[in-house]
Amino acid sequence: MDELKKSNLDEKTIAMAKGLIADAVQKAGSGHPGSAISMTPIVYTLYQYVLRHNPLDPKWEGRDRFILSSGHASLAQYVQLFLAGYLTLDDIKGYRTMNSKTPGHPEYGLTEGIEMTTGPLGQGISTAVGFAMASRFESALLGSDLFSHEVWTLCGEGDIEEGVSGEASSLAGTQKLGNLFAIFDCNRIQIEGDTSITLTEDVLERYKSYGWYTDRVSFETPEGYKEDVQALLRAVKKARKVTDRPHFIQVDTVIAWPTPGKAGSEKTHGSPLGEDAVRALKKELGLDEGRTFQVDPDLLARARGAIKRGEEAERAWMAGFEAWKAQNPEAASLHDRLQAGRLPEGFDKAIDDLEASLSLDPLPTRASSGKALNAIAKVMPELWGGSADLGGSNNTVIEGAASFGPEGSGTKQWPNSGPSGRVVHFGVREFAMGAVTNGILLGSKTRSFGGTFLQFVDYERAAVRLAALMDIPNIFILTHDSVALGEDGPTHQPIEQISSLRAMPNLDVIRPCDAFETCEAWRQIFKKEGTAPSALILTRQKVPALALAKEEVPALALAKEKAKEGLPKGAYVLKGGEEDDVILMASGSEVSLILEASEELEKMGIRARVVSVPCMEWFDRQPLSYRRSVMPEEIGARVAVEAASPMSWYKYVGLSGRCVCIDRFGLQGSGAENMKALGMTVENVVKNALEALREE
Repeated sequence: MDELKKSNLDEKTIAMAKGLIADAVQKAGSGHPGSAISMTPIVYTLYQYVLRHNPLDPKWEGRDRFILSSGHASLAQYVQLFLAGYLTLDDIKGYRTMNSKTPGHPEYGLTEGIEMTTGPLGQGISTAVGFAMASRFESALLGSDLFSHEVWTLCGEGDIEEGVSGEASSLAGTQKLGNLFAIFDCNRIQIEGDTSITLTEDVLERYKSYGWYTDRVSFETPEGYKEDVQALLRAVKKARKVTDRPHFIQVDTVIAWPTPGKAGSEKTHGSPLGEDAVRALKKELGLDEGRTFQVDPDLLARARGAIKRGEEAERAWMAGFEAWKAQNPEAASLHDRLQAGRLPEGFDKAIDDLEASLSLDPLPTRASSGKALNAIAKVMPELWGGSADLGGSNNTVIEGAASFGPEGSGTKQWPNSGPSGRVVHFGVREFAMGAVTNGILLGSKTRSFGGTFLQFVDYERAAVRLAALMDIPNIFILTHDSVALGEDGPTHQPIEQISSLRAMPNLDVIRPCDAFETCEAWRQIFKKEGTAPSALILTRQKVPALALAKEEVPALALAKEKAKEGLPKGAYVLKGGEEDDVILMASGSEVSLILEASEELEKMGIRARVVSVPCMEWFDRQPLSYRRSVMPEEIGARVAVEAASPMSWYKYVGLSGRCVCIDRFGLQGSGAENMKALGMTVENVVKNALEALREE
């Protein structure tokens, strides 16, 4: 096909796609037509000429990944998914309707061809960094470039303005991610108008300073506005020659072009164009003004050529894959296990052996967690991660492992570094860490984790929420979990964080009480049903193993047995009988406190049931009969104890119960002083138990 005819067919297909976008928003009565219309030439070029993908096999392992960071412009992608063969025209007509495959913002797991949920600006381009890192790591893990692919993301000014994009882009430059490509749709418009009121820096220079390759394509030419697919393709070809840096290509566009009277206007961002404007747009595009959802069958057939190209690419990849598999049986076995989602042989034994080595000596749960993490890492080569510059404090360093990074990027402190490194240094970038680890999970079959102080989960909360929304099994390690951390003071002492995390749907919040519960928490994170993310809440201070026997050997056995049986259920009776008078319940470090309080109550002739509640989400999913066996309805006297906000405990204590918790910010004292001053004492627990008994 000659270049002129090819270019003409591109223009006609792009025009048809713009008409579909305008009609879909108009039919829905809401949406974001402006950016979707002006981004269409970019997304069309990617799906028809750049991306390696197969519409008949959206999960093909060898595909390139595309992430629409500007999720509000979802129709730009949906329409190209329709043209390429992923979706139907009815899907486009169902835009923003209940139970459709085309919601207002792309949703992971709902629509074929959508790699992640986007909409919260900045997170798409940031998570794309994780996708690119995952491709590098998985290729090194399996020893083949077969598992390397390109990661493309399309972003706008709103993405660039969000701080997380800067965090993640800086990290991507440091990592020299040559497989990462970002296209910046620069239309200089956002909801409040011209971006010159909010964004004045030279964005290309900014990305150059991060260590990215940069280029610029402008659709605004001296001869007029021209959506030049060939110019964009030339820029892509040029960028691909640079393999040691991520790539940032700015494309200058006009929002909603060529809608008469509305192109370039912020009013097209989040509202339908209106019937008159849609008709005028169609006239400009050479479409039938009186028809809606018009599709030229010849143009559609040409666009559906993506299917044939995709099948050919997948067949070629599969031939290489079968040859690799035959030559690399050990790596192939690992690959197959990862694809099947199976745990490695020896997983349970690794944890069992660790528990057998534990003593009754007090230990911070962050230290117990580090031991469990390393025990698992020895048998699970796909496990990798790090922390936000807190590796030693969070106990997130995989012992003996290299740092993840480009070859030759080691430092004095971390001399060994490379693509197969399992220790990720995120820097002080909590939000980016959450987004990147989400991307690692979405972009590969490996398992990721990230650690910070519990207080600073507020910085990465939006990424935690997106992990929960997408239902992906990220592991958020959150240490220094209470005022007991001490002299760092109230800025570092979490209060409301645990309850606020528990308020988040589909997030398992786990606060183990000792070394055995911590080990079992790690076991359950990998063995539980479902793929919800986990927030593992851990202490800085030492906590005792909950021994219920006098001799060390039976005490150890009993502590291990109780934790192994009870922790997966979320809450369990640590101590109690059939005729208890009061229930004392707690999580984490406060379980040892209520155990001591129960002994004081016993001296008064009061039988106290001690309930450890490491994970409310798991407990609430248990059958009612089990929940009642742990917290019998007939025992109305209840006391919940946690060195944090009481909000999440009221559902368990009832009207006559008591919460010994903290509803103010922390103090400047030592951990022990803070706990005493804020009521985390045996005396206060006993006092509240007696009051609960009187009011029962």
